[in-house]
Amino acid sequence: MTATETTGLRFRQDYFSDPAGWAALVSLLDDTFGIDIDPLRELGGADPTSMPFGWFTEGGVLAANLSAFAMPFVLNGRLVNAAGLQSGAVRPPWRGRGLYRDVTHKALGWCEAQGFEAVILYTDKPDLYAPYGFRSLPLHKYAGPAPAPAGSAASRPLQPRDAGDLSLLQDLLANRKPISETLAVASSPAMFLINTQFDPTIRLSYLEEGKAAIAWKMPAAGHFVLLDVIATEMPPLAAILAGLGIEATTVETLFHPDRLGWSGKALPYEGGTRLMLRGMEEVSLDHPAMLSPMADF
Repeated sequence: MTATETTGLRFRQDYFSDPAGWAALVSLLDDTFGIDIDPLRELGGADPTSMPFGWFTEGGVLAANLSAFAMPFVLNGRLVNAAGLQSGAVRPPWRGRGLYRDVTHKALGWCEAQGFEAVILYTDKPDLYAPYGFRSLPLHKYAGPAPAPAGSAASRPLQPRDAGDLSLLQDLLANRKPISETLAVASSPAMFLINTQFDPTIRLSYLEEGKAAIAWKMPAAGHFVLLDVIATEMPPLAAILAGLGIEATTVETLFHPDRLGWSGKALPYEGGTRLMLRGMEEVSLDHPAMLSPMADF
């Protein structure tokens, strides 16, 4: 980059351990997208694998940022050593200078140096990332009649900001089994925990019998939406409904339900953002699928 493009700015990376650097990122994302990631400090902190790349003003304002982190996921039954990109933003006064292109190149270079075989990201601007070799993956949810509940109705709410519940969630997340063989994250505790704070309609429950944390919604009477299941052994959907004490007539799962003992109809998921993949160009999904929204980043 030229001196003119970066006048008054300095490049930094790996600044999440610096309170001022973290606060600058919180401010950038709040001002740009209206989201507050600061509660993550109370939920175990940022993903320890995160590597942020950013341009700062002399006063410590973060003008442009893009962060990379380890995001292993299962694709068609295979564990993929992948990275994710997130928190990409540029403040208006510094747009048009090539700063975002610069941090994107730096982040992708870091991912290659770390030996990641693929990189994924969510975006509502897919054309921005296509020149870097990213392609969109079609996303599908599943919907169908609810199975009859089977098992005991024993569950309790989980509150991530409660110390005991947070410890339980962290243990479950550290030892979780991917919710699908088709497409699912293998490990992303920080993303799950911060996503519990973004949407007040998300409910978290702990199934005592199945030792499973369930992320779910009930947008209308009889309509059950399953977002994620955190467990070492996946309980069937019938046991989840019984454990939650829910009388549902229809079910949606926002992931491929191959481990739930239930099948529904695949429907396109219109979530406003695209999931994009770089690398593994020869690979396509064996079945229609999507990553759980609790892994959204």
